[in-house]
Parts: sequence; C-alpha cells; structure tokens
Amino acid sequence: MNAILSREITACADAAPSKVKPLVSIAIFAWNEEEVIATSLAYVFSQSMFSELSKLGMACEVVCVVNGTTDQTAVIAERVMETQARVHAHAHAFEWRVVNIPQRGKLNAWNKYVHSLAEPEAEFLIMMDADIRIQNRDTLWNMIQALRKEPEASVAVDRPLKDLVLKKNKSVSERISLAMSGLTRSAKGQLCGQLYAIRAKVARNIYLPRDLAVEDGFIKALVTTDFLTKPVNLKRIVLAKDAEHTFEAYTTPKVILKNQKRQIMAQTLVHLLVDKYLKTLPEAARRRMAETLLRKEQSEPEWLKQILANHLREARFFWRLYPALLTHRLKQVGKLPIVKRPIYYPAALLVVPCYCRPRLWHGARCRQEARTIGQKHNAGAQRWWRGQD
Repeated sequence: MNAILSREITACADAAPSKVKPLVSIAIFAWNEEEVIATSLAYVFSQSMFSELSKLGMACEVVCVVNGTTDQTAVIAERVMETQARVHAHAHAFEWRVVNIPQRGKLNAWNKYVHSLAEPEAEFLIMMDADIRIQNRDTLWNMIQALRKEPEASVAVDRPLKDLVLKKNKSVSERISLAMSGLTRSAKGQLCGQLYAIRAKVARNIYLPRDLAVEDGFIKALVTTDFLTKPVNLKRIVLAKDAEHTFEAYTTPKVILKNQKRQIMAQTLVHLLVDKYLKTLPEAARRRMAETLLRKEQSEPEWLKQILANHLREARFFWRLYPALLTHRLKQVGKLPIVKRPIYYPAALLVVPCYCRPRLWHGARCRQEARTIGQKHNAGAQRWWRGQD
C-alpha cells in the first residue's frame, strides 16, 4: 500500500535525523496558507511537548504536508522549520520535513501522510490544519498523555473554540454561530478534524475515499466501533484536559448556511459509506479497512459517486438524506438545561433553510452523473469482496 500511495510525493526537505525514533509524528496540512503558516508553526514550536519529550529521552517529527498549493506556503514553512532547527531549545528532540504534494485535497494528503510519510515507528500521530492557533502551550502534550493514560481510547481531542469567544459585542449571526458550536460540543465523543491525536496503528487501518467530503465523521464511525465490528463505544474518543485551539468562525448568514449544508452533505456520505456499504461487507474485510477501501477505489474510481447518485434518486427529499436529519439537533437541545435552550434552538433549526430550494443537492446534475457512470456498483458489495479476496 505504501508504494502505491507515495508515487506523487515531491520536494521533501529533511533535517539531520534524531538519535531516537520519534514517539509522535505531527502532520500540519496546508493549502495556500502563506499568510498564516509562519504563525501556525510558531504556535506548534512553542508547545511544551518538545521539552517533555526531551526529559523522557524521546523525540517527535514535524511534517508540513503542503497539497496543491499555488502560493509560497512550502517556501515559508521550510524557512521557519530551518530556523527552528537552529534556535529551538529542544531542537534535538524533533526532526522536520516539508512535503509538497501536487494534488490538492486534504483527504489525499491525509492518506499520503499516514501510509507513506509518517515515521513507521511512531506510536501516535497528531493531525492539524494549518489555519488554527494552539495558544495553550500544553495542548499537544496533554492530548498525547490522554492516549497514554487511557488505553481504551484510540483518539484524543481538544476543545475547538471559535475566535468569536474573545469578542465583546457580538452580532445576531455571530451569536448563532457560537450557539452552533456549543451545540456540537454538547454531544459526547465529538471529533474535530482541525486537530486530534490518533494511535498510529489505528490510523494506518484507515483509508479516506477521495469523494468523502470531510474526514472526521467517518473516522469517528470507524474508531468508536472498532472498524464496524462492535457496538459504538464513545470511550474510544477521549477529551484531553487543558487542551484547546481557536479557529476563524463563519459569521455571515450566507457562509453559515453554506457550512451547514456542507456538514449535511458530509453526514450523508458517512451514512451511505458506513450504513449502506461497509456494514454489508464480511467482518474480515472491515477489519482490513484501509486495504478494502484502497482496492475498491482502484478497481472502481467512481464508486462512491455512484452510491451517492443512486441515493439521491431514491431519497428525493432532503429530510430523507440520512436518519434523524431534522430531529437529532433538536434532541440535543432538549438535553440541555431549560435556561439554555432558547439560545440554541435557532442553531438547531438552521437545517431547514439549508435545503429550502426546489432542487435537492444539485439533484439533476447528480442524476445525470449517475447515468454517465453507469450501474457497475449494483453487482453488490459481497460479490465484489469475494472476487477480490
């Protein structure tokens, strides 16, 4: 699998190797982030994790994974890394690399990093978007410690905070934006794709299909069920203490609605992939999830689009995209204290205007695409697996 995934990787810069193999590998995913990458890396290198690893005689690696960029992100990142390797008080405790992948897309970059770039002997992987800020200097170490102390956990997360929390006078749309994030945090076992730590052996059994809108919901579904072989166990995701990051919030009504629609689309894809396809495969295929998905994508590059197109034809109405689409947020609000519910109800009801237009998720275009792709997928998941095994 590694040989297949590494073909497109170019332009790698590396520092002198450490004396010990990294315990932790940190990936910073960046696309056209020349304005913020220096600041983001400064926050990373100010983390206490480097001194803590040094005390233990351990090390880590920092890999900036630049994908499809058209600006100076890679150049700036390499310059910052070189400087840190010279002046950092614990430079002996880390290796660094800047890797430039021609193809744009975080999912592809995630696959390349996990299966080809990350140090093979690293025990933990930290996934980080380049446009966030980690102001608490203990965040990364506390996430790693959470996994070391909780053997049942596969993923450690922090608290994602919108930058609006620091603003005094907030507009109505800004208050709704904050309520939406608060509603998300109220649910247990949440995984934010902007920053999380994952056990390397778990990550290496995951392959992200290229047409999967975002990764966090899919990864959560796999890790909390031991790759769809057991009932949901939310203890597989642990919230690290005193760990948080901030990110720029969506504030205008148009952008908020667009983001909500994107989340609904992502949840639909997870529902189709997990409930309609992967659960129908033999347990042996699910336990070898990365291999299963990679081989499927190699044999049928358009397979997930085909499943989606078929589903859109059958669903017809947006509230049938996935179970409890209209009600799950309202149920979350119902679990909150009564005095807080009026604040969160507007955010819970935002799902309706997301799909108030006559056409469902560009339904006509998807249906045309389904006819173009053909009906190859209808042979069935079970027969496909037996034929490939």
